[in-house]
Formats: sequence, C-alpha cells, structure tokens
Amino acid sequence: MKTIDVCLTPDLLHLHTDSLENSIVVVADVFRATSCMVTAFAHGVNSITPVATVEECSQLQGRGYLAAAERNAKKVDGFDLDNSPFSYMDERLIGANIAMTTTNGTYAITRSRNAVKVLVGSFLNLEAVVRFLQGERYDVLILCAGWKGRVNLEDTLFAGALIERLKDEYMVPEDSGLMALRLYAQAKNDLPAYLAPSSHVRRLHRLSIHKDIIYCLQHDLYDVIPVLRGSALVSMEV
Repeated sequence: MKTIDVCLTPDLLHLHTDSLENSIVVVADVFRATSCMVTAFAHGVNSITPVATVEECSQLQGRGYLAAAERNAKKVDGFDLDNSPFSYMDERLIGANIAMTTTNGTYAITRSRNAVKVLVGSFLNLEAVVRFLQGERYDVLILCAGWKGRVNLEDTLFAGALIERLKDEYMVPEDSGLMALRLYAQAKNDLPAYLAPSSHVRRLHRLSIHKDIIYCLQHDLYDVIPVLRGSALVSMEV
C-alpha cells in the first residue's frame, strides 16, 4: 500500500533522503507562501520561480520578472510584491512571470527538487491536491515549511487535513503523520481559535496582518495545483 509521511520542517529533510526520489512531495507554507502561490495561479499568473535567497530573486527581477520577496513576514525593500495572498488577486498579474523568495516556503520547495513531483499545497486547494494524489502510484511526503527550521502548528495541521482525506488510500507509517492527523481532528471545527496562540499567528497579528490568517484557513476555494516544472512552478488544473 502507498504511504503518506510528514516532514515537520526542512531541517529534518535529510532523514527522508532515501525516499525522496520515489515520492511526490507536497510543500505547505500556510502562512503565507503556498497560499499566495495557489491564489496567484487561481487569478491567472503564468509562472512562479521560487528561489531560496533575496539575491537570486533580485537577479531575476533584473531579467524582467516581477519579484516578490519576504523576510520575517515583511516585504523586502525594492521588490514588487509582498507575501499577502490579496496582492496576487490583481488583474494586472494575469500572464505574469513572478520570481519569489520567502522566509520558509520557497526554501522548502528548492530543497525538494529531487522528488518525483513537487506540488504546492494549502488549505485553499486541499481537495484538488487530494483528487490528484488519489490517482497516483507513488508514496507522498508532506513537507511542512515551518519557521526558520522550527516546527509550526499551521503547516502541521495542513498535513493532518491532507492525511485525513487520503487515509483510505495511503498508509500512515510514522508518528509525525499520526500526530498531524490527531491535531487536525482536534482543530478542524475552529482552526482560527485553535491557532490563535500559535507563534506565527501572534507574529502576523503584531504586524496587523489579520485578514490573511482567516483567508488562508479557508478550505477548497480553488481547483489549481502549482507543480514544479524545471525551476518554475506552473498551474496544473484538476
């Protein structure tokens, strides 16, 4: 039977090296990189090139890309876009090619390149990811972006939500997956309240970023899946 596993932070990805090349990786950075990416493709962006560093993003900006750069939940000076999903609903971005770097999410994507496929997941496209994986024959590894190498609650809850919907098709062999599943069972009836004391929610509230939190916790808004093709993400509609 196929398996579904969870890597709680990219700093633990070395523990999954042997299985990475035979797995589909779903990267989740709920607050807010992967939610931004899903929203961008749902509103007509052509491609997003994720890079690990601000310097790489600046180089692509110099080559004509629109550039999005975030560090510590704030936009980096000199770039075109920030890390709020509402910034990616602008019709002027239809057909655009975007270069993006974020504190955690783009780093997690770049660390996953050796996988069979790299998908971008969020609560916003949860059901689309589920439908795609139900038809695949590979094992799945959910890579939680976390926060600077630490585990975070929101990405772990996404992992639990994905496992809950796939548990009839995939075996959950490791405790990280069982933990995520049980946490989501506790939280799913009121995710905002469950996450209220979490570190990143408190961080975003200190920056007066409130509406992004509620938006990013909505389930199944979009039927798009960003998938890595070469160095860029493109949309795979399902």
